[in-house]
Amino acid sequence: MSKVYKKTSGNGALTLYLGKRDYVDHVQNVDPIEGVVKIDPADLGGKKVFVQLACAFRYGREDLDVIGLSFRKDIWFKHLQLYPAADHKPTLTPMHDCLLKKAGEQGHAFTFDIPVNLPCSVTLQPGPDDAGKACGVDFEVKTYISDVADPEEKLDKKDTARLIVRKIQFAPDATGAPGPKADICKSFMMSDKPVHLEASLDKELYYHGDPINVNVKVKNETTKTVTKIKVTVDQTTDVVLYSADKYTKTVLCQEFGETIDANSTFDKSLTIIPLLADNKEKRGLALDGRLKDEDTNLASNTIMRDGMDKEVLGILVSYKIKVNLMVSSGGLLGGLTASDVQVELPLILMNPKPQGKVIVSLPQFMCHHSL
Repeated sequence: MSKVYKKTSGNGALTLYLGKRDYVDHVQNVDPIEGVVKIDPADLGGKKVFVQLACAFRYGREDLDVIGLSFRKDIWFKHLQLYPAADHKPTLTPMHDCLLKKAGEQGHAFTFDIPVNLPCSVTLQPGPDDAGKACGVDFEVKTYISDVADPEEKLDKKDTARLIVRKIQFAPDATGAPGPKADICKSFMMSDKPVHLEASLDKELYYHGDPINVNVKVKNETTKTVTKIKVTVDQTTDVVLYSADKYTKTVLCQEFGETIDANSTFDKSLTIIPLLADNKEKRGLALDGRLKDEDTNLASNTIMRDGMDKEVLGILVSYKIKVNLMVSSGGLLGGLTASDVQVELPLILMNPKPQGKVIVSLPQFMCHHSL
């Protein structure tokens, strides 16, 4: 094991150990969370020790709680009693063995199985002046001292130790299926012939940071001139847990100075790369869940299985590419009377799976597209 993550409570009685903080959703199952808590019974004051895994949706700043507004909603949680020993006796794994060696004789192992229907970790990018924890879906492992598993009163911070973890998905195996294609035929006033626009992608799924070739074909049968081509990528974030909020942020807008004369054709691939680095100031942009200030990327598409409850997922993320032809009428008023021809394509953005991992192929699940 290259690294062990640990956090000690303020009173020194508890130390939480985890061997990793990223847990992969393989669609049919999720990596279990295997950890150890080191417990010093002398500092417990006769109380018990529990460990909890919670998936929660955070939709406001923590300081709002002072005026009685809830800023955090638990989607799912589970408690286990570790001390005194109760019913939880996990089958020890190599991960447990390694962590128990770190913790010593006072170590107590635990395992959490994450339900497959829970959302992946998503962070909504805070604005430059925003303080506190970011909004989004997160997972937290917390060990604490208490008389009961689910205390009504707020726990003293010195009696707790907690670590944020991530539930993530990787891109499925390539299916070889062709990418999406869309076309439109548009006529204009004072013209009896149309403009044909067709746009397509080479494949159905792209990795974050990879170039995306947008294939554009145009047949301009009019007397008008296409003065430029604009390609945009929009991220749609659908917050379904507590309201009907759905909003769209443009993460890329690129203009290509391609001129298509009257009664001519055009066939070319235009390359774009949507990146978080170009969108650092956009408040509310959905990102893959981050740990502290670690670098992340634009949020991956939300993967939905057939029959899943959308509300449990909390935040749904999808992308689309729009290709616009700016068509000028020519003459003195050409710029003022310009119109456009537009098509849209669905885009799937995800992270590549690490080598050696087995992930299911694309036909076995559905990618959510919100238009």
